[in-house]
Amino acid sequence: MEINRGISRLLKPTYHTPTLPPTDAFIPLSPFDTVTYQIHVGFLFAYRPPNPSNEVIEQGLRRLLAEYREFAGRLIFDDSGRQCILLNDEGIRFVEATSDSPLGSLMDKPSLYYLDLHPDITGIEEELFQVQLTRFACRSMVVGCTIHHAVLDAQSLSRFFIAWGQTVRNGIPVLPLPLHDRSIFIPRNPPHFQFVHSEIEYTAHHRTAKHPEQQHTIVMERAHFSSEFLAKLKSKASSDNPCDKPYTTFECLTAHLWRKITRVRKLEEELTTTVRIPVNGRFRMRNPTVPMSYLGNVVLWAWPCSKVKGLLSKPVGHAARLIHDAVVRVDDDYFRSFIDFSSSKEKMEGLVQSAYGGDVVLSPDLEVSSWLRIPFYDMNFGANPPCLFVPSYERVEGLLHLVPSFTGIGDVDAFVSLFDSDMRSFIEELYYLD
Repeated sequence: MEINRGISRLLKPTYHTPTLPPTDAFIPLSPFDTVTYQIHVGFLFAYRPPNPSNEVIEQGLRRLLAEYREFAGRLIFDDSGRQCILLNDEGIRFVEATSDSPLGSLMDKPSLYYLDLHPDITGIEEELFQVQLTRFACRSMVVGCTIHHAVLDAQSLSRFFIAWGQTVRNGIPVLPLPLHDRSIFIPRNPPHFQFVHSEIEYTAHHRTAKHPEQQHTIVMERAHFSSEFLAKLKSKASSDNPCDKPYTTFECLTAHLWRKITRVRKLEEELTTTVRIPVNGRFRMRNPTVPMSYLGNVVLWAWPCSKVKGLLSKPVGHAARLIHDAVVRVDDDYFRSFIDFSSSKEKMEGLVQSAYGGDVVLSPDLEVSSWLRIPFYDMNFGANPPCLFVPSYERVEGLLHLVPSFTGIGDVDAFVSLFDSDMRSFIEELYYLD
């Protein structure tokens, strides 16, 4: 299928006030912004007809950018060496594209076609946010977006997408408006360094990409899990749970995938395998809390780990317990300790963030992004919600995305990237509960 990219231009905010805001103001990034991946990430939304025109969608986006100025800004460093977002209203990249073919089932199975449905992620000059509207012969539409991760996390991004839909429908941005103040993460006095962040979120070594020459052998597949399968998995995993509360869908499915992927990789039994799991601080920090309207990143990571032999020889409930315990440990104390540590010039001397984003092969480890509780399906431009939401095609071996499935309530889709040779075995035994 051929995608014909036409007009590509910079889209700037539209203001409906007599006084325009200054274009030399800037917002210093928070420690959570600078510790995360400094890369663009891509998403795709598919819509069945009818759909509003490109002009209507564009006008709504322009109005919304007046409230989300960070999207139209640029990353800079101030005189003190702090990385900031300059609110200069230079604009976002906006691309209009068409296809002479119907959308059909093009997006049901991950493929390199995904990359044609959003602006290029690599080689971006300065834009922090990019949008591509692709219209198909069947009148379906795909909205493809990329966002620089330093600007915000998935929770904040979902609020932007929902607000975009409501602005297109109603002509005004949704309330409440975003909280832009990234200086709310104040270190304690005196600071209290309770955890060894220099070996977790930070490292003293600059990273280089692992095995970039193997990228062409990596494929992404979508694994579908029905609510019935997940119920059986949760029952099995929680059968020997020492707590009264059963493990969550996320804990059980991640445990299941961790074991299946570890088995098909054929790793040495004494090797340690680790899962990197993002933890949303909005649900962890207590005093003070972080408003849900906060615009930015508030994510750290849990790191459940196990020897390969123990992971595969013990039941899935054991892996679920490792995941549960690791996530629980990333609590309010952990987030406060991180703020104290990252605000200390002495502690931060010579350190860089460990979230590199350039690795091609994660084995023996995994990284999981869970969007199970993030309402991306609520981006409705007025006619209907998206019929499909998917991450972009990523050739990073060991990377997993968990998203609510479009096929039914309670179903989950896992987008899994593995070596082609491992993927065949993975699919064959994926639905066996051992």
